[in-house]
Amino acid sequence: MSSTSVRSDPFRPAKRVAGQKQDVWLKKALADAYSPFFGRKINPDTEVTITTGANEGMLSAFMGFIEQGDEVIVFEPYFDQYISNIEMPGGTVRYVPLQPPRDGAAKTSSAANWTIDMAELEKAINPKTRMIVINSPHNPVGKVFSHDELQAIGDLCVKHNIIILSDEVYDRLYYVPFTRIATLSPEIARLTLTVGSAGKNFYATGWRVGWLLGPEHLIKYVSAAHTRICYSSVSPLQEAAAVGFEQADKEGFWDESKREMRAKMTRFCQVFDELGLPYSDPEGGYFVLVNLAKVQLPHDYNFPPHVTDRTRDFKLSWFLIMELGVAAIPPTEFYTPENAHIAEDYLRFAVCKDDDVLEKAKERLRGLRKYMVET
Repeated sequence: MSSTSVRSDPFRPAKRVAGQKQDVWLKKALADAYSPFFGRKINPDTEVTITTGANEGMLSAFMGFIEQGDEVIVFEPYFDQYISNIEMPGGTVRYVPLQPPRDGAAKTSSAANWTIDMAELEKAINPKTRMIVINSPHNPVGKVFSHDELQAIGDLCVKHNIIILSDEVYDRLYYVPFTRIATLSPEIARLTLTVGSAGKNFYATGWRVGWLLGPEHLIKYVSAAHTRICYSSVSPLQEAAAVGFEQADKEGFWDESKREMRAKMTRFCQVFDELGLPYSDPEGGYFVLVNLAKVQLPHDYNFPPHVTDRTRDFKLSWFLIMELGVAAIPPTEFYTPENAHIAEDYLRFAVCKDDDVLEKAKERLRGLRKYMVET
């Protein structure tokens, strides 16, 4: 080309991007990664949408389908962001509590023993019910909903034509058989949006890369709402997530993650076994609910005003921070006031820490012994 020639098409794109659509790399990587679980080929163009984190993805789902007066069923305890996300487009939340193990204050048992009262669930359904939210593996309980539980929920949704928002952000951290509700039948799949998170999968929550999988007649409205909420998501982080999915199986990453997190859970919970404090043994995720009914708080302890009027778990949380130097979440924050009594003796601990941090926490938690009484 001479110095005086004019390029005929100055805006012609490079071949590597010619004809590509937004998010194409990650969408294809997700379709390839999830198709084996769903037993069919997922269409990356019509059945996958990328969002700015799973939370924004769920907001997009609610914005896409919920109008003023519509109702959404949520199980307690719940991820707190569900509530504001449902209420922003005008929705009303209907709460159905998971029933805790009857002997949860006396002995350790599987998180599976937090159960659904199916009669209560069906009673919560009415002509205004538009959606139901499921979280499996569950935060904070650590429960993986069983095939039979999901089938019963799915059948109710088919019967009443209710959209299912299945929050599966911990879908790579399960220690028992894991069922995806969208795989149970074509009728259930037609109603289901499945939520995922690169932040949870790859321990990079600051990336804010999430996605939803589902049939085109649902995904297109989630995508439309996402465009109105934040328009697009950060491209380099999507590319990094795509590479992660392309390489994870080759590197054995998923199996290694499960082994590592299960080992951390076992390591950390040794101190509760040692102290005789029962807990809900998690089936998935990296949280554990521990029952501290045996811990007697000093009756004259000087709690600050903002804690004094809260439930017992807030006092337990404050006490552990101030006296032992260990932080845990009070789970009544994930309940309505009416049902907070269910969890007021529990605290939620996270084990997604370096092993030396877990060992320091265990040593400090042994300081609870002098405050314990038999219940």
